[in-house]
Amino acid sequence: MKGFLIAGTASGVGKTTVTLVLIAAMRRRGLIVQPFKSGPDFLDTGHHTRIAGRNARNLDTWMLAEKANRDVLRQASQGADAIIVEGMMGLFDGKNGASEIGSSAELAKLLQLPVVLVLDASKSARSIAAIVLGFEQFDTALQIAGVILNRVASERHFKMLETAILSSCKTQVMGWIPKEPGIAIPERHLGLRTTEEFEGEHNTEEELDTLAALAERHLDLDKLLSLECGLDLTDISQPLHEKQQASIRIGVARDKSFSFYYEDNLDLLREQGAEIVSFSPLLDTSLPAGLDAIYLGGGYPELHAEKLSANKPMLESIRVFAASDRPIYAECGGMIYLSQQLTTADGITHALAGVFPFSMEMTGKLVQFGYVTVTLTRNCLLGARGTIVRGHSFHYSRITIVTAPETCYRVEYSLSEREEAEGYTTGNVLASYIHLHFRASPHIAKSFVELARSKKTRELSTL
Repeated sequence: MKGFLIAGTASGVGKTTVTLVLIAAMRRRGLIVQPFKSGPDFLDTGHHTRIAGRNARNLDTWMLAEKANRDVLRQASQGADAIIVEGMMGLFDGKNGASEIGSSAELAKLLQLPVVLVLDASKSARSIAAIVLGFEQFDTALQIAGVILNRVASERHFKMLETAILSSCKTQVMGWIPKEPGIAIPERHLGLRTTEEFEGEHNTEEELDTLAALAERHLDLDKLLSLECGLDLTDISQPLHEKQQASIRIGVARDKSFSFYYEDNLDLLREQGAEIVSFSPLLDTSLPAGLDAIYLGGGYPELHAEKLSANKPMLESIRVFAASDRPIYAECGGMIYLSQQLTTADGITHALAGVFPFSMEMTGKLVQFGYVTVTLTRNCLLGARGTIVRGHSFHYSRITIVTAPETCYRVEYSLSEREEAEGYTTGNVLASYIHLHFRASPHIAKSFVELARSKKTRELSTL
């Protein structure tokens, strides 16, 4: 199958822009494109999904086993003509500075994907060849198939850069993208703006035309489309898990304030017999009828704190649900929503659901970043004591403890090598800063669904 990995020399060089340009160009040529993102990122996958018209998936060699990565690639690519994987950070950046673990380079080798390297050429001349040569020689087992130069000032500038690279390097130059402020995606403290924030601002078909036209003018699409994934993606003898008939309903918060979910997490819940029912804490005044559990993902509740706080009927609906002892699982932004109150960066305090006894405040700086290993220290809605699962942490807020609730996580941070008790619980509510990838330990989805099912069965038996 046609496919390659878009990598960068560093974060911020324009990998996402180049990826979207290529997805759009392939779609305008009549191809069905399946996008993927390397690493623990929710923002890029949202934009991939919007342009590709297919749900983007996350791949990660640290959080997921080799087989899980291959299975996700194979399953998601069915029915597609081409796959594009956008890398994270720089090509060789991963869990630490001593190895390739968790890096886009490791993923490219695992999935036998040729690499197309993106460079920010805005302030470069002949020295750009030294950068390309260094990436060629750093890991000779890696197939760097070509480079794309981003933020190039002009055709003349590109020709100078191309001449420098071709005179010293073996890697093909596959084109360039000019400085185009109109196609840049604005950023904020957690990264790019979410795709949900683009609703009503962009006409997707017009955006596809604009991006595809850039590719047709400036990139060698024929060379790019000649690149192939080395894995056999046609052989799926059976689904990852046998899907059960839906028997419970899990409400999933999805709007401009809550949008950070791994699509595979939702798939695993469905495979265990859950129907996923979306609702909006911003716009809805009550939870959907007949819910058996709730999943509150991450996002930007701090940007919508005033409106979330003003939606008193929804907050009361959440409190009543939590008091019913039905399970609620909340990650990062979802935990903020379940706290007593949030003090935003402007110093204003907003009352929230009050399910947990602590308050929260925005810090203005990154508090925790990086991969984590979570060990369950007691039985909870995600599984039995001793269960180990991997995920990541990335947040600009902190907890102000009023009364410390019980915890059920021991969290090991990969960068700081420190541990802490986390995973706050009250009844059958579990909230944490950690974003877990359920395929890192698939039975946690089963545990979540089975708890919801048992609560439902018990309620029905008392009627």
